[in-house]
Amino acid sequence: MRHLKRTAKLGRTSRHRDAMLANLVCSLIKHKRVTTTLAKAKAARSVAEKIVTLGKHGTMQSRRLVAARLHAHGPTVQLKKDERQKWRQNEDVLRILFEDIAPAFKERNGGYTRIVKMNQRQGDAAQRAILEWVDFTPPAPAAEETTPGAEAKTPEPAKESTAKA
Repeated sequence: MRHLKRTAKLGRTSRHRDAMLANLVCSLIKHKRVTTTLAKAKAARSVAEKIVTLGKHGTMQSRRLVAARLHAHGPTVQLKKDERQKWRQNEDVLRILFEDIAPAFKERNGGYTRIVKMNQRQGDAAQRAILEWVDFTPPAPAAEETTPGAEAKTPEPAKESTAKA
């Protein structure tokens, strides 16, 4: 019997499911929004909420617990100083969580993520969803940029000739 066993199995073994959810939450931390199936989004939401709660504590122990849960590690190759700074800024999920995301939710008591349902996927008709942070506002679509040679020209006022006739 499966009484009080609420974990969504998602058709995977427990190790595969944990790794997949950790990768999904890492992508959510890095990119602020991910598109996935509805079942995976619901399963990843609980992991993300717990991770942010740990991030709000900000202690070394909570940092270790988050690193263990997300299978987070440093860069896999030796990087130069400038490359390491770039990696830390864009790829270090622990830094992003503890320095950017958790302080933004300091006053909020839960409910850090939102699930927005989308259409069904073409191949297998799986219900798709967007998992994102509640304070995330997607960037506005960029206005059509003109090419440097084809800038919109404003009519210039006619120049008066300086030569006297």
